[in-house]
Amino acid sequence: MTPLLKVAVVGAGISGLTTARALKIEGHQVVVYEKSDQLGGTWVYNPRVESDPLGLDPNRDIVHSSLYHSLRTNLPRQLMGFVDYPFAIRENGDSGNFPCHEEVLEFLNEFAREFGLVELIRFKTEVVQVELRNDQWIVGSRTNEMTSDEVFDAVVVCVGHHTQPRLDEFSVFMLQKLQGMENWPGKQIHSHNYRVPEPFQDQIVVVIGDGPSAKDISLEISKVTKQVHLSSRSPDIKICKLDCGDNMWQHSKIDHVDGNGEVTFQDGASVRADIILHCTGFNYTFPFLKTEGIVGVDDNRVGPLYKHIFPPQLAPNLSFVGIPYQSGVLFLMIDLQAKWIALVLSGKAPLPSKEEMMADVQEYYRCMDDKGLPKHYTHCLRNEVSQFPKL
Repeated sequence: MTPLLKVAVVGAGISGLTTARALKIEGHQVVVYEKSDQLGGTWVYNPRVESDPLGLDPNRDIVHSSLYHSLRTNLPRQLMGFVDYPFAIRENGDSGNFPCHEEVLEFLNEFAREFGLVELIRFKTEVVQVELRNDQWIVGSRTNEMTSDEVFDAVVVCVGHHTQPRLDEFSVFMLQKLQGMENWPGKQIHSHNYRVPEPFQDQIVVVIGDGPSAKDISLEISKVTKQVHLSSRSPDIKICKLDCGDNMWQHSKIDHVDGNGEVTFQDGASVRADIILHCTGFNYTFPFLKTEGIVGVDDNRVGPLYKHIFPPQLAPNLSFVGIPYQSGVLFLMIDLQAKWIALVLSGKAPLPSKEEMMADVQEYYRCMDDKGLPKHYTHCLRNEVSQFPKL
């Protein structure tokens, strides 16, 4: 019989909570580390924004959540529950199918209370190092400037990936070109630091990106701006005025900017903009994780990871929950990942050999290459070679 383990869970958002519950059900001893003073992760709205609006300064005071004030889910509540814990309409709550972020946070708090997870969480405790020493995982943490180390049998990383802004190729080029110069007279901001539309009042805004956030934010700020111009890298995009607003246009990628504030698109159109808003996604980052290069991040490919969860050389005692995106059913996916990890650590669901897991990862990468998919699509479950892990 596999002995019960002492397991560290890093993060008390959706992934950390579901993982803690799954491990607790299996009888493992669980410690959840949470840097902030409350659970919920990215679903905790914070009106504060960072001092560096693009998130490039490594010394900035980092705000974890990227929520904006008006955000509602883009999935109906029927698809946002867990396998055995549905996201039902709360008494005196929002009766709509697409709840606001406040209701999602309350759902997570109810979930934590229901399964006795709150007492497992060490709030205001930041994980600063996770390292394997002599077949044991050492978790270094900091609380009120006091640091301490604790020994664990296994670690599950559940820190999310919506905090560190990612800039697209043009954005990086533009910033490098203009760094230390005052050619660009306007402002730049990443969507991570967008909260409310008022700062965009009477401005001409260029929005880079064509994902859900770009479309959602563009529509919201269009109510107060002079103009909104969406720039997409999709090859099928043609310049057009959008039906959803009298002051919204769609463009191709940006070609260049100049010192007069002019933004010129590859479709030949140009506009003198006040603000460039980067809705270009986020980077995976695990600054605390020390694995001597066994697990790394390369162009947003975390790996190697078997089924986006287990690094073959360190499995099953190191794992990740919540890495994939655009899964369509995020909460369900995370719940299944957590249950799988708990069963593996209990010896009820053995993994393939390290060689077989690595071969599977390499085959996945090969299929991506054959499809012409770049590395940063590795964890996108909408690409043709992705699939849910088989339990």
